[in-house]
Amino acid sequence: MKNLYILFIFTLLMSCGNSETKNEALSTESKNNDEVVITKAQFEGEQMQFGSLTEHDFNETIKASGMIDVPTHNKSSVSTFIGGYVTKTPLLIGDEVKKGQFLVSLENTEFVEIQQQYMEVAEQLNYLKSEFARQKTLYDENITSQKNFLKAESTYKSSLAHYNGLRKKLQMMNINPSSVEKGNITSVINIYAPIDGFVTKVNVSNGTYVSPSDIILEIIDTEHIHLELSVFEKDILQVKKGQKINFKIPEASDAIYKADVHLVGTTIDPTNRRVTVHGHIADEHTGFVVGMFAEAEIIVSVSKKMALSKEAVIEIDDDYFVMVFNNEKDGNYYLKMVKLDVGLQSEDFIEVLNAENFKDKQLVVKGTYMLLNEGNGGHDH
Repeated sequence: MKNLYILFIFTLLMSCGNSETKNEALSTESKNNDEVVITKAQFEGEQMQFGSLTEHDFNETIKASGMIDVPTHNKSSVSTFIGGYVTKTPLLIGDEVKKGQFLVSLENTEFVEIQQQYMEVAEQLNYLKSEFARQKTLYDENITSQKNFLKAESTYKSSLAHYNGLRKKLQMMNINPSSVEKGNITSVINIYAPIDGFVTKVNVSNGTYVSPSDIILEIIDTEHIHLELSVFEKDILQVKKGQKINFKIPEASDAIYKADVHLVGTTIDPTNRRVTVHGHIADEHTGFVVGMFAEAEIIVSVSKKMALSKEAVIEIDDDYFVMVFNNEKDGNYYLKMVKLDVGLQSEDFIEVLNAENFKDKQLVVKGTYMLLNEGNGGHDH
């Protein structure tokens, strides 16, 4: 296969030399199966360059998958303490809300009954308080019996507890107890946003009856989104706080985003033998939607290796080669294709394990891909 590939380069360069668009003929010749002779003009015309192996950083990574999420305190499921019929719900999914903003109103006759009870207890409490104070004075002066005093005290404190309970209930229903004591009774209660955020679910419409167990709508604060990853048990001991994360959202973009490990879980999910890793997303990355699927690589170590750019490497049937400069004579470059032993790969570079074989040698580091593209592209010469 290697000999066929060299023959392909010879044929390609010769055919390029016959093109009417090139003023100077390209010429190559082979003295053996590994050697290529290329004119200097041809070398420059193909914008090829010589270079050498250089050190580059290679990341050792662990693959993980997960999703864009927010902390639990940035999510809120809005419900009601007492059931009722929806009378007004102006919000739609995607609407932004501020803490304390009106969300939905409910109506129920039970709301009226609770306010009536509160008013009755409030009125009774004034009398019972006065009676308790009177009985205490009489008891202190030995005018009344202890039994009467204790009865007045018990009745007052029992009613006071009932009053405080109803008052708290009204406050939880967002009804002002002081307004009720003035005789203002309403059959409608309003529910307000507990946090800033965006509406992500609306489960009701006007006329819907909701009970205390129903979720009316959901709000998510996306200001502090993070990366929630799942890492295999066999890899988790290599993951540490502060390590860098490269991730992408495959369904939405090919872009690579940055994050770092913030928390590493301390328990293993018994069903899938994975551990949760919490990552903080870099501030410059915005626009993510909670629930997006993410593919990630956690960088657990970085090492320097001798390497070549992928542009310099020729790949043939899972083998890798590089063009090595032998000598220059009569305006020609004499090149030799030599096999590489490769190791780690990054986005742009390939580690060369047999780097000693290329010490102090010049290699073709740029322009090889142009030959490959021209040969594969079916140009008509």
